[in-house]
Amino acid sequence: MKLLSTSSKCFKQSLKINYRNFSSSNKIFKNYTNNSKNYNNNNNNSFNENNYKLISAIGVSTIVGLGFFSILNLEEEKKNIIIEKNKIDRIPDEAKKELVLIFSERFVTHPSDLEAHGKDFSYHERASPDAVIYPHNQEEVKKLVDIARKYRIPLIACGAMTSLEGHTLSNYGGISVDFRNMSRVLQIYKDDFYVTVQPGISYGDLNEELKKIGFFFPVDPGPGATIGGMIGTSASGTHCVHYGTMKDNVLSMKVVLPNGDIVTTRSKAKKSSAGYDLNHLFIGSEGTLGIVVEASLKIQPIPTCSQVSLVTFDSITSACDAVIKTMQSGVQIGRVELLDDVMMNAVNLASNTNYSEKPTLIFEFSGPSQGMVQEQISKVSEITRECNSLDFKFSSTNEEKENLWMARKVALWSSKVLRPSSEVWITDACVPISKLSKIIDETKVDISKTSLLAPLVAHAGDGNFHLFILFDPNNPKEFEEAKFINDNLVNRAIEYKGTCTGEHGVSFGKIKYLDKELGKEAVDLMATIKRSIDPSNLMNPGKIITVEKFNEKK
Repeated sequence: MKLLSTSSKCFKQSLKINYRNFSSSNKIFKNYTNNSKNYNNNNNNSFNENNYKLISAIGVSTIVGLGFFSILNLEEEKKNIIIEKNKIDRIPDEAKKELVLIFSERFVTHPSDLEAHGKDFSYHERASPDAVIYPHNQEEVKKLVDIARKYRIPLIACGAMTSLEGHTLSNYGGISVDFRNMSRVLQIYKDDFYVTVQPGISYGDLNEELKKIGFFFPVDPGPGATIGGMIGTSASGTHCVHYGTMKDNVLSMKVVLPNGDIVTTRSKAKKSSAGYDLNHLFIGSEGTLGIVVEASLKIQPIPTCSQVSLVTFDSITSACDAVIKTMQSGVQIGRVELLDDVMMNAVNLASNTNYSEKPTLIFEFSGPSQGMVQEQISKVSEITRECNSLDFKFSSTNEEKENLWMARKVALWSSKVLRPSSEVWITDACVPISKLSKIIDETKVDISKTSLLAPLVAHAGDGNFHLFILFDPNNPKEFEEAKFINDNLVNRAIEYKGTCTGEHGVSFGKIKYLDKELGKEAVDLMATIKRSIDPSNLMNPGKIITVEKFNEKK
């Protein structure tokens, strides 16, 4: 075993700076929206060019600086086209009057706000809402739902707009319901191991509060993600192998239904057999059945001791075999992430480091004592050697661990350096872990048949993996090649008894795979549930269930 080389320090520092810039920019964006008083309530106010430039510069955070999306850098003509396309004709004048009475300046039709809510981190085209509303509490959400039902206005709940599948896009117009003003920790129940929060709080901000009492919330998807959005997609992340997904960590919720009722999905008891499992009905429903206004989440004590190990291999197969054998050995893995050779190359290019450009596993081990953690590391070191590992490094200081996992979090941003002019199509599929190396190897063969690059990361302990397909969406050949790669890997995942999405969700881009994965009968049942709870199809229409299928005569 060796300590991490000092050459990695500049890599860690670089990623730390980028991550802080990302977080800082999002805070500026929130402050702008909360403090600006020149909103266009009646669509008659003049456009403030300085505000437009501000929102254009920071609305997509540091990613713009790295060249991911230029979605808000619009020429005046394009801006006007978007605004023309999204006139608020679909919100009747009477409805506007009622909304202004309740929300005042928080009923917004300002061009910059519509644009900011018309694009997420997915490859899908922009689809802006007709208006944006920023509620303060669940009573206001109920009033909004009552008005939307009265005038048949679609409602799309949104948090940080970091969706990777287009969940927050307003494909049928309507109102984007932004929860940034509902982002408080309401109560921490330390002795009962849960916390109650509003949906607009990010898991990062929540963990800053919980850290003060020695606890944390373990679900950790991409930076900035909010609890409401994480519930909508049943998010997971790197801790999933040990602590589970949102489905395992949400204790109870309050949800505003399309009829205006506020329902509590479950008691706060550790377990319950009372009635239908409403919790799991709404988790992963992507805002199509109701709007979450409060959530009680399970929390965990911060591990007393933990260490991180980095292991390189000659092949994906060897790396995946090491993960399976480690799990079979009984070692309690906190986290285990896989980065392929292409991703390691991107990391080196982006940060001027000299990591081995080989398939790499990053393990985290935790326990009540340093001795127990060291035993785990020794056992895994032996297992990985049996699986033909090339190198085994470990770090133990808090700074090293934080920076190492930060590197995994910003892998997407590093990948962009491989083709700076490209955009990124981020895939998501999940298979039984015994099939992970097989599907990755077959996918790499597909990639080699195209002109594209696609670095890869995986939550190796769960069989969940992501490609970052670098392509030019304006180039028909590259777009077709990206579709070829994505379609093949998703169809293979389903053939291997896996799923089209492990954590990103279905939205509208993956609806076409549901029949193959679950069967027509299961999808028909979903449509029946949707029609029963939301008969006017107002809650995020066109996601999971197509509008056409919703309108089928039954």
